[in-house]
Amino acid sequence: MHKEVHKWYSSALEKEMEIAVYGHYGYALLMFPTAGADFLEYERFGLIDDISYFINHGIIKVFSIGNINHESWLNNSVYPPHKSLRHGQYNNYIISEVVPFIHNHCNGLVPIVNTGASLGAYHAVNMFFRHPDIFKGVIGMSGIYDIKYYSKGYYDQHCYFNSPVDYMPRLSDERLLREMQDEKQIIIASGEGDYEDPGASVYFSNILRSKHIPHQLEIWGRDMKHDWPTWKKMLPFFLSHRMNI
Repeated sequence: MHKEVHKWYSSALEKEMEIAVYGHYGYALLMFPTAGADFLEYERFGLIDDISYFINHGIIKVFSIGNINHESWLNNSVYPPHKSLRHGQYNNYIISEVVPFIHNHCNGLVPIVNTGASLGAYHAVNMFFRHPDIFKGVIGMSGIYDIKYYSKGYYDQHCYFNSPVDYMPRLSDERLLREMQDEKQIIIASGEGDYEDPGASVYFSNILRSKHIPHQLEIWGRDMKHDWPTWKKMLPFFLSHRMNI
């Protein structure tokens, strides 16, 4: 498997950020890590190997990035407005730096599908619904799409615009709604095992249904816990049986 690691100083985040690229061709799969992990997390836990068929056969080209969750919502040493601001800077990093990097690396405007597990699912889903004109689809695994779950009671305008369960019900922009409804690949998935919250996925699915946004809700069984064995089964299955890019 072809692998590259790139690093640059992010002007949006004012720090160096790394990105791992796996494969040589295919649509782009942008992977957001879990809570406090780095850009190599999916490789360390074997998920890259689990989707190696799709990489080696040129179906997908994987871009695995890091996060700054420990500088934003998981950082309990700063005031909540700073967490909110830092989150916004991370969003800017994705749109102004990561997306252009993907297009440049792929020599064109390839479709980009976001994915992630746990807190990574939140980021993947939030970025998709904030920018449906940029992203082709999203696979959210074991996510909670309410920023209030992470903000511990703090709420400002930026929180609102980064909380899909809050801004999606009120979305009335017909252009954005058409983008979300037009041949997008949206999967919202959860297990029912230990530490999973399938209700969060069902709740968000009901919001999407109310906005007539086609999507697939996947609730797997009680043997599917909030852990890597679940996600290592889910992602290869979804890439094989649910995605049509």
